[in-house]
Amino acid sequence: MDFYLASTSPRRQELLRYLDYQFAVIDGQIDETAEVGESACDYVQRMAKAKAQRGYTHAALAKPVLGADTTISVDGQIIGKPLNLADSQLILRQLSGRTHQVLTAVAMVNAYQCQCVLVSTDVQMRMISDDEIIRYWETGEPCDKAGSYAIQGIGGKFITAIHGSYSAVVGLPLVESERLLNLFLSV
Repeated sequence: MDFYLASTSPRRQELLRYLDYQFAVIDGQIDETAEVGESACDYVQRMAKAKAQRGYTHAALAKPVLGADTTISVDGQIIGKPLNLADSQLILRQLSGRTHQVLTAVAMVNAYQCQCVLVSTDVQMRMISDDEIIRYWETGEPCDKAGSYAIQGIGGKFITAIHGSYSAVVGLPLVESERLLNLFLSV
């Protein structure tokens, strides 16, 4: 094993397997409450670092820990995971027919340093009807996703364009993650 991943996200684990490193999953659960006045960029980086640091303090072996977090930003507002159908409806109505930013931060920690990279991707969503939102909610897919949609799943049918990293929108920017891994594991 080369490092730990402080995430139970199946999407992040799947993406990370493409990079051909051996990793073990470790608990990276933290309080994800945004601080008053915190920007989306600051928030997502703080979350990624905190997850990596929490994982490092709980690791059985002295191996580096990678943590990541993804959030949505529209009009400067942080958009997280929906609490219920009503919240999902509010979120998807806000994103419908507009461009929003998907922000993914990746942090890596060891005994000597913590490095963090932020990736911002613009995502254009088509207009979505209220009926589509309800039917989409009923699939179960948007329940645990930032922005209440999954670009790699059924929610991909709502997306008309992306400008940036597809893998970052899914939850882990591969290019930037590989750079961090190379930096921490080449020693």
